[in-house]
Amino acid sequence: MTEATVAPFVEETPGEVPVRGMLHRAADSSGDFLVLTHGAGGNSNAALLVALAEEFAAGGISVLRCDLPYRQRRPHGPPSPANAKDDQEGLRRAVALMKDKSEGRAFLAGSSYGGRQASLLAASHPGLVDGLVLLSYPLHPPGKPAQLRTTHFSALRTPSLFVSGTKDVFGAIAELQAAIKLIPARTELVQIDGAPHGLSKKGSAQDVARIVRQRFQSFFV
Repeated sequence: MTEATVAPFVEETPGEVPVRGMLHRAADSSGDFLVLTHGAGGNSNAALLVALAEEFAAGGISVLRCDLPYRQRRPHGPPSPANAKDDQEGLRRAVALMKDKSEGRAFLAGSSYGGRQASLLAASHPGLVDGLVLLSYPLHPPGKPAQLRTTHFSALRTPSLFVSGTKDVFGAIAELQAAIKLIPARTELVQIDGAPHGLSKKGSAQDVARIVRQRFQSFFV
């Protein structure tokens, strides 16, 4: 099998939110693509995201691994709630650009904060993508289980694959199982045994990526 090609992806159209990242173009492409983004404390070069992009591209799905607008503005620090709409617009723009280059299905994935913004975007834009992959969804702040981030779940009509560690302090497996019942679309929750928030421990990114791709393939037949 021919290896995927990896190249910088930069789109800066005046009046539009810029999109910057790395494009893993599958050599034996199915035509499907995945836009993949990061959590609040990281960027698109996180080890798990790189491993996921490589795994998916090797399986025929091209991946745009991109930085959210807040991370483009500054290399460190958390996002501001006031700029969440900009981050969602950055994802919408990334999907639109990839649709121009692809003929297959569109998927959107994000880790923690990135996954939450992806789900909010999909809830407000039905039909934008064919599926979501929500990695370590931050169901609530650590130690504050009453502060659920599920208000938009009842409006989410996009098939959603959740992947969470059994030691995630942002939401226990039982809490997630209850929460995703609010979503009026097909869902599945994949458990990564012993994994914390962020899913991968040192050296385990490739193993987690392999599990995610396998469950992705069975869920999004």
